[in-house]
Amino acid sequence: MHLVSNPNKEEKKKSAAARAADSAKQEARDKVHEANASLHQATEEIRTPGRLHRVKELVLAQLPYRRQYLEAGTRFNASLQDPLNFGASTRTEEQLASIGSPPPPESLLHARLIMEVSSANASRGNPVVAVLTEPLYSPEHQLILPADTRLIGEVLEAKPARKLHHNGELRVIFEHIETPDGALQPMQGSLEGAEVDRAAHLKLDEEGGAHATDPKSRYLSTGLAVLLAAAASHPDVERGTVDQTGDPWVRAGAGVSGFGFAGSLISLAARSTAVSAVFGVYGASTSIYSNFLSRGREVVFPKDTPLEIGFSPPHASAADPKKK
Repeated sequence: MHLVSNPNKEEKKKSAAARAADSAKQEARDKVHEANASLHQATEEIRTPGRLHRVKELVLAQLPYRRQYLEAGTRFNASLQDPLNFGASTRTEEQLASIGSPPPPESLLHARLIMEVSSANASRGNPVVAVLTEPLYSPEHQLILPADTRLIGEVLEAKPARKLHHNGELRVIFEHIETPDGALQPMQGSLEGAEVDRAAHLKLDEEGGAHATDPKSRYLSTGLAVLLAAAASHPDVERGTVDQTGDPWVRAGAGVSGFGFAGSLISLAARSTAVSAVFGVYGASTSIYSNFLSRGREVVFPKDTPLEIGFSPPHASAADPKKK
């Protein structure tokens, strides 16, 4: 998932009332957009080809033991043992005259992380290093920063995840550019975007801070698990007699809630309200613990995470090392 923070820099110039009003409008638009995106995604899951393959994957994911494989289209980050030779090109002195000069304000630098950064073990002041993956050119198309230029920063704020499902937070800044000749050039860079796994449930705020979020579906899944546990524990009474086997659909649902597809088969084969109730209560307890009582999600940017870093000229104090 490609996450992008709010790129509108004019928000800082508005009054507090205007920013609050715009923030409320933007939040409402975001909610509508999120709902439309969820509906569109659900529709695409039904309409797009490969539906039988996805159903098969869903069923196999419920099994306790299954073969492991990699899907087509999986991307890899590989470290080369030997360099690749793409040939050589000649540049004039005029074309290389701008190398190492300050990038234009509001430039967007595309880079990747050298080492992992996580809210679980990071603390304020820990170094953060990234390298450019795309060269940066001036408006006149002169090279300013070649690829593999190092961007050096630090962790500005880190809050690890805590119990009761409090999620972690992480904020990093970039303060220096290491030019090809080894000189350090001051900068003021903030995280504008990151490419992460959709399952990480990360969001960026307007200042480039990353925080983990919880999907709204956790309320629905937990409520459904509790209802299945209650239904499985209640004997089926019809015409004055008690059916100890219970409703098959309730037994199957309780088994899925507790132990996945295998639990569903066991619950159906057992034909026992007690077995279904145990599976349902276990599933409800697990859902409540994992969604509300356990430790929250950490903010993790693995090694080689693609980043988009917004460049701004440094403040006077940052540009003058004597004032630090």
